[in-house]
Amino acid sequence: MRFLGITIPENKRLEIGLTAVYGIGRTRAHDILDRAGVSYGAKPKDVSTEVENKIRKEVEAFKLEGDLRRDIAGNIKRLKDIKSYRGVRHMKGLPVRAQRTKTNSRTVRGNVRKTMGSGRRKVEKT
Repeated sequence: MRFLGITIPENKRLEIGLTAVYGIGRTRAHDILDRAGVSYGAKPKDVSTEVENKIRKEVEAFKLEGDLRRDIAGNIKRLKDIKSYRGVRHMKGLPVRAQRTKTNSRTVRGNVRKTMGSGRRKVEKT
């Protein structure tokens, strides 16, 4: 079963398999399956073509995958262009949503430190 160029895993339940599509989480997957009248536990390999078309129709009602990514990128670009606070944080690669940066967000800032082991040097075997 394929939606929007994404192959839904055949051996997983539909509620989980639909989350492989960007923009569909568990809640939206439940909404889609409720509207299509399919149980959450059904497997994609057991679904008939008629039911698959119902699910496809419900999925295509949402903005997903490439369109959604393009919209999000456009929103971030707009914030950068108007030089808003959030846009500046995006440009600098810092946390955008008011998280603290003194102790956390090392990976975002590029200040990754490896944790130290026991402090003892490993003895080389000769």
